[in-house]
Amino acid sequence: MSVVVRAVAARALARTVPWSTRIDGRRASIAGWGVQRRAIARTSVASAAYGMDARGDFPSMEFRCFVKDSANREISAWHGIPLRNADGTYNFLCEIPKETKAKMEVATDETLTPIKQDTKKGKLRDYPYNINWNYGMLPQTWEDPKHEHPEMKVSGDNDPVDVVEIGSAALAMGSVTSVKPIGVYAMIDDGELDWKVIAISVHDPKAAEINDVADVEKHFPGELEKIRVWFRDYKTPDGKPQNKFGLDDKCMDRAYALEVIEETHGFYNDLVSGKRANDEGLALA
Repeated sequence: MSVVVRAVAARALARTVPWSTRIDGRRASIAGWGVQRRAIARTSVASAAYGMDARGDFPSMEFRCFVKDSANREISAWHGIPLRNADGTYNFLCEIPKETKAKMEVATDETLTPIKQDTKKGKLRDYPYNINWNYGMLPQTWEDPKHEHPEMKVSGDNDPVDVVEIGSAALAMGSVTSVKPIGVYAMIDDGELDWKVIAISVHDPKAAEINDVADVEKHFPGELEKIRVWFRDYKTPDGKPQNKFGLDDKCMDRAYALEVIEETHGFYNDLVSGKRANDEGLALA
């Protein structure tokens, strides 16, 4: 793509982004983005307090998506965004926009913990099919691999807590959105506890009516089971067994989800304060 064409494309992309984004010929290639370019760009509900800085060709091993604050400074996606807002909502960082399949994740072992594409055996990883919801994480949470759940007898997966956002809008990779936690699944992946908090953007037209799992069944009948089945089965096309779920396969209610969030926020605080040794070599800045 020529410099002129790339510049025009970048300006067109910038007009679709209501939050700060840096994409130019030296930092991020627009060629070949297709649907994934829209995944980075499209959102209308992201917090104006945050933006993003995409670097490198997408998709590639080098691609990184950094979060920026209102002063246009790069901050850690994991450490630099508060978990809670003053109004009682929670901040959701979108790693994988709905209806895309590139397996993006916060790099918890890299400085400023940017979003990158997961790899396996030197190759970029994709899901076998699109994920039907916005997927990401809660900042300032951590599932401690040394803490065994007393009932399920499994320990955390060494990652921030995952979020499945069920709203109607496709959120942008790297965007930060205020959400309401609704419930939580206890997924067990390769013997590790991998919580999946179910949430909805406060900007969604249905948000005022969705406060707990019973409301999801009323307004989005069957959606919770679709989520469970998707996460149960997404590895099977590669010949792997189904993921399992604890707590009788149930989506636990909002109260339980909030307990999980608070507990994992406590694990995070212990980690960054030094109370819990950083034996995993995670980036704490």
